[in-house]
Amino acid sequence: MGRYPMAGVAWQALQYLLGLARLGYEVYYAEDSGAPPYNPELLTVTDDAAYNVEFLRKAMDRIGLGDRWIYWDERTDRYHGLGREALEDLYRRAGSIWNICGATRVGERQRQGAKLVYVETDPVVDELRLANGDPGAREVFDAHDFLFTYGENLGTPFCPVPLSGYTLHPTRPPVLLDLWESPPHPAAGSFSTIATWENRGKDVEFRGELYRWSKHQNFLDYLAVPLRCGIDFEVAIRPPGEAETTLLRSRRWRTVDPFQVSRDLDAYVRFIQGSRGEFTVAKDIYVRPRSGWFSDRSVCYLAAGRPVITQETGFSRHVPQGLGLLSFSTLDEACAAVERVEADYLRHARAAREIAREYFAAERVLRAMVEVIGI
Repeated sequence: MGRYPMAGVAWQALQYLLGLARLGYEVYYAEDSGAPPYNPELLTVTDDAAYNVEFLRKAMDRIGLGDRWIYWDERTDRYHGLGREALEDLYRRAGSIWNICGATRVGERQRQGAKLVYVETDPVVDELRLANGDPGAREVFDAHDFLFTYGENLGTPFCPVPLSGYTLHPTRPPVLLDLWESPPHPAAGSFSTIATWENRGKDVEFRGELYRWSKHQNFLDYLAVPLRCGIDFEVAIRPPGEAETTLLRSRRWRTVDPFQVSRDLDAYVRFIQGSRGEFTVAKDIYVRPRSGWFSDRSVCYLAAGRPVITQETGFSRHVPQGLGLLSFSTLDEACAAVERVEADYLRHARAAREIAREYFAAERVLRAMVEVIGI
């Protein structure tokens, strides 16, 4: 949340924090990765962490944990929030330390008796690196006592990704239903999503195949859906140029400035609540290996009572689809899913909320995790 102060990133962490607090745990947010701060207003890494610190402070205030955070700005060696001594004390007495996304390189500083928990939100990447003999990936896994993954099919015959001898516990994104609740309306806005045009830096080649850590090609493959269905869709995205913007508009995709949607937590909530539902695709590296991954953004749409139409990653082996949540693997299936939701929108909206409650509610997801960890 400090390094990359955007609402989607923040909500992912905040729902773990508040969810664990509601289960009765004493929780703190510590960010000491040393990664340079990114300023989304300037679209660049900066030497000044003031924007980042203020975003983090407001985010923690938003969930009622305003004094329980520490952010280390490596460039100035300054500790914001509770400060350096408080962080060192937390590391000494913590029952567990949860490394969400693996954003922090764990070392002796953290290893003082706490159970170290890696929550892998981007599955398959490190597993393929491990299988390729990457020592960095092995170092990440070995540094933790428990490994959890959003790839619910990893380690099963359904998914061919090797685990290299490690035990990964399946989990899924937790959501706090009361923070997203919004009565659906039959005349609600457009199907929408929030996206980056292209992600780079984590593509992996394995056994002669290249798996891309990006969903832009899948997005392009399904760009025609709103045009074929005769309705406009909306995407919060920054196209790289005029040609891409024109392409989106020609396929009936309205573009929204992603910074205006993600600059603060409540703008992000309002965008989702103001949508008719979500239409989205998944990254290639989640789809082709049938990883079972599911989006932490999509669970927010579901919790708001907004139907989700998303690309199949194998998640339907664990979460029912067809009503409120619909998956697709072809263009025809995607268009048919939109038409099914449009034919009985309020029924799908109610079902979306129930899927969030039954399969993604934070108290269910996090209670199962702490039972595995033993805290």
